[in-house]
Amino acid sequence: MIQLLEGGTYLVNGTELVEPAKAVAQGLPAPEEAAKQTMAYNILKDHNTSGNMEKLQIKFDKLTSHDITFVGIIQTARASGLEKFPVPYVLTNCHNSLCAVGGTINEDDHMFGLTCAKKYGGVYVPPHQAVIHQFAREMLAGGGKMILGSDSHTRYGALGTMAMGEGGPELVKQLLSKTYDINMPGVVGVYMTGAPIPGVGPQDVALAIIGAVFKNGFVKNKVMEFVGPGVANLSADFRIGVDVMTTETTCLSSIWRTDDKIEEFYAIHGRSEDYKELNPGPTAYYDGMLVVELDKIRPMIAMPFHPSNTYTIDELNANLMDILDDVEKKAQVSLDGKIDFTLKDKVHDGKLYVEQGIIAGCAGGGFENICAAADILKGASIGADAFTLSVYPASTPIYMELAKNGTLATLLETGAIVKTAFCGPCFGAGDTPANNAFSIRHSTRNFPNREGSKIQNGQISSVALMDARSIAATAANKGCLTPATEYAGTYSNPKYYFDGNIYKNRVFDSKGVADPSVEIQFGPNIKDWPQMPALAENLILKVVSEIHDPVTTTDELIPSGETSSFRSNPLGLAEFTLSRKDPAYVGRAKEVQVAEKAIQNGECPAEALPELKPVFGTIHTKYPQVDKTNVGVGSTIFAVKPGDGSAREQAASCQKVLGGWANIANEYATKRYRSNLINWGMLPFLIPEGDLPFANGDYLFIPDVRKAVEEKWDSITAYKVGEELTPFTLALGELTDDEREIILKGCLINYYRSEK
Repeated sequence: MIQLLEGGTYLVNGTELVEPAKAVAQGLPAPEEAAKQTMAYNILKDHNTSGNMEKLQIKFDKLTSHDITFVGIIQTARASGLEKFPVPYVLTNCHNSLCAVGGTINEDDHMFGLTCAKKYGGVYVPPHQAVIHQFAREMLAGGGKMILGSDSHTRYGALGTMAMGEGGPELVKQLLSKTYDINMPGVVGVYMTGAPIPGVGPQDVALAIIGAVFKNGFVKNKVMEFVGPGVANLSADFRIGVDVMTTETTCLSSIWRTDDKIEEFYAIHGRSEDYKELNPGPTAYYDGMLVVELDKIRPMIAMPFHPSNTYTIDELNANLMDILDDVEKKAQVSLDGKIDFTLKDKVHDGKLYVEQGIIAGCAGGGFENICAAADILKGASIGADAFTLSVYPASTPIYMELAKNGTLATLLETGAIVKTAFCGPCFGAGDTPANNAFSIRHSTRNFPNREGSKIQNGQISSVALMDARSIAATAANKGCLTPATEYAGTYSNPKYYFDGNIYKNRVFDSKGVADPSVEIQFGPNIKDWPQMPALAENLILKVVSEIHDPVTTTDELIPSGETSSFRSNPLGLAEFTLSRKDPAYVGRAKEVQVAEKAIQNGECPAEALPELKPVFGTIHTKYPQVDKTNVGVGSTIFAVKPGDGSAREQAASCQKVLGGWANIANEYATKRYRSNLINWGMLPFLIPEGDLPFANGDYLFIPDVRKAVEEKWDSITAYKVGEELTPFTLALGELTDDEREIILKGCLINYYRSEK
């Protein structure tokens, strides 16, 4: 159903795939010329300010953030000289809106956002009105435009908008009228043919793609460009549902060809002028190609604990115990063997039963998904036992139309609960299952503990990702795992009517007009960033965590769920760093941090941290000049491949405020996590795969590290400090000149302060 074509492919007239070996015979242009005919190339060209299409400096048309990122972003921008939002900036409140943690701190963040929207000229979307990405689809997207969001699922390619999710500091740069600097990304085509069969939804197509490309990195940090005749057979909602999940492939962004169905989407939302027809040129060249035969996709399931752990539901049911055994073995790696985990106890009479179903958020909460689920459930009951079903429409306009057309009543009659627009089930702040329970969800991720369980408290529950249609079929079967292709009824496919008055009545829109007289409303939990020192000439680093999982997610680096409410307090949030993966990390990092604090106070670091005395003694055998005037002391972690998942900058900033100076990795899972490290002044070191020359608890010495950054050294000689200095090699990878300056200054805030 999915074929990967490596080594480059031409797309001729939007319908014919030609391999490069046949290009000359057919008179096709050279790859570098034909690559300019992709939609991605032309949108990037229109937004590039550098004049060099190999080294892009992008300015985005619009920005968007939610309430666990916008406080930190605006605080950073304020500290760096913000006076006015230079482009439309939408602040939504869809994350910290139901988790009752910490008294007033959630609503304090919301009032901070409202007053900042007034003061700096932004847009404020109150809690429960819409999840961040649905509001962007309805009100922000535009053909040929670019949007940057501080959430990893910022994807509006189906509507002709190239969108990217990045850590907060990249939005700070845009707020300060700076640029997003990247090399020209590769572009991979996604050539679709056929049409989905009844019972197959967008999540099924998305999971099939993710399963095919995640592990091999086929689209990592590239743009996915959706083309081919199959696109026309998908509704706008269906395309949106596939598109939002492209984040889980680790691609950089996405773009789709547009047609009359997308034109209709804009018209429904009263924005016909924002539609633009997009197609690749007559001869477009792609760095790779996925061929997706839509008619061959079947209902899918992504088993714990990753969206790429995919099977067809039929395959799972046919090989149940073997697959569950494999899932449990993989789980022990993800969970570090800290807790027993099994799904085999959910098998009864040869069938798998689940305890919970969720249809929610930017992936599952669309109008068509919910209406299709209601069709399947009509006249059924989810039962009066442990199984529960919750549905979260992605916006209040969707909710209203579901009420008007009777879908809401159909769902409620089955025993399902329909809730307001909220992202909680996606990141562990709502509908956490019972201990040992198994949930099936049409949402974005199923990482360990992301559903809200706390492994440090002996809890474990788990999530599998599925499409809303198969979740409904399972719910109608009272929790027995069932693909929607077994539903023999018809789908009503009701027409959607958008009521824009809902937003006109509730959403604050400054229309880009700032009011400097407005006083920002601060709650007691909203704190400024602590001072951060510049990079010293030399570094002493203690390894305070060593992680050998194949991939480390940002959820593991800084947990989501109720901790999200503390994200306006950098030091308060940092207390949760690696709390589920390595609970001893925070204490170890703080122990080392006292040495750097001593240096900043002009005191001896070895007096503040006596275990440094023999470390300095060994260093002085080769580098006698190293002392408190030219050395920095901090911590580092090693992880094989850190940074998969969320764009949250706090995965890096929490390490930084605890004294972290670096990460060491074999590779970084995403561009955005590496950028977050850099923007917080942390060195993104690379080390070759194989046995490590150090272990957790070891001290490392990196001489001339500042000079290495300044002079763009390809490699850096570092030392493990024991009774003697044992050398090994680190690399930093490619850094722009601005990124080097940010690291040298200590963080992005320092960098912009120095420009004043």
